[in-house]
Amino acid sequence: MSVRTLPLVFINLGGEMLYILDQRLQALNTSEDNSEKVMNDIVGTMFSKDFMDELIKPQQLYSHRTLKTVLTRLAHASIMRLNPASMDRLYELMVMAFKYQVFLCPRPKDLLLITYNHIDTIREYVKHTPVVVNQVDETHRKIIEVYSSLPEGEFQLLRQTLLIFFQDMHVRVSLFLKNQIQNPNGRFALSTSGPVPHGIDVPGLIRMFDRKGREVRRCEFPTGGSYSSPVREGCFELHGDRVIRLGMNMYTINHPEETHTSKAPSVKTDDTPNLLAKEELNLLARLMGSMKAENMPETGFWINLFTTDQEEEEEAASDGAEESLFGVINIQAMQDEQVATELARIAGQFAEGEETPGNLSSSKGDDLLAMMDDL
Repeated sequence: MSVRTLPLVFINLGGEMLYILDQRLQALNTSEDNSEKVMNDIVGTMFSKDFMDELIKPQQLYSHRTLKTVLTRLAHASIMRLNPASMDRLYELMVMAFKYQVFLCPRPKDLLLITYNHIDTIREYVKHTPVVVNQVDETHRKIIEVYSSLPEGEFQLLRQTLLIFFQDMHVRVSLFLKNQIQNPNGRFALSTSGPVPHGIDVPGLIRMFDRKGREVRRCEFPTGGSYSSPVREGCFELHGDRVIRLGMNMYTINHPEETHTSKAPSVKTDDTPNLLAKEELNLLARLMGSMKAENMPETGFWINLFTTDQEEEEEAASDGAEESLFGVINIQAMQDEQVATELARIAGQFAEGEETPGNLSSSKGDDLLAMMDDL
């Protein structure tokens, strides 16, 4: 069964990417003009009408490989570029942050509140550019229109789809380790305390009724946690108090270590040819066709996204035998041909084991790359 999972995935992962970029741009005292241009370009691309119209269609969730490729192109909508290794690590960090939020989501429907928290913060990033703000607002209205009427069962299916998608991701993030919400093996340690979902009674009370529906007796039982009632329900409108904090920016300029990830294996890569590979590539081509960057400069600027080499070496030395964290991830000025090369490699892997008729002058992968060359 296909559910509308993609819009929520892209908005939440894109929001986490912007949080990280904003943190590092501020920490390195990047000029306000460059910072604003980076945010405007990425947000404008992510919330473009054609892109969102394609995402909103009911369809199966992408593979990690394809999702990361689209997000890479999204990051490259600005004057910055990420090398492949950097994007791999950034992708893992974004996914782990969103996975944690899905885990802690009080109700399946509250996935919308997490998404709205991301949209609210993204809107703040581009508040000085009315055209981009209008794009964000239009997308927000469309999300409200599509998702607000879905039944609870559909939200449960959506949440379950996300959990299945994230189940093999166990990357250690120092922010989570520091706050003891992630174990050394990369798995989250979920709390048994806190507010219960809205509309749910605090556990610990058993009530017994007679045949006429009258309460005759009460007794309590230990719950093993400390629960409380929710203050109120979050606002599902265009503007308002979302109440829950999930989806808010968890990074600060004073804690650069919060953007570290571990070297532990994360996604189990499946090299088996995908039967739906060509269809997925065609959809990817359509999506990327809406990501045209006008007047893109050939060169940009680079920043250290995470810690410096010296800081990383000192941290590795202090950890001793413990597995060290990832090193420097640089945002570098590169040519768009790098993305085309990566897509060519993916297309080649998809085509392995498939017979190509002799009367065809090019494969579907070649068609995709040709379309990319026209961007």
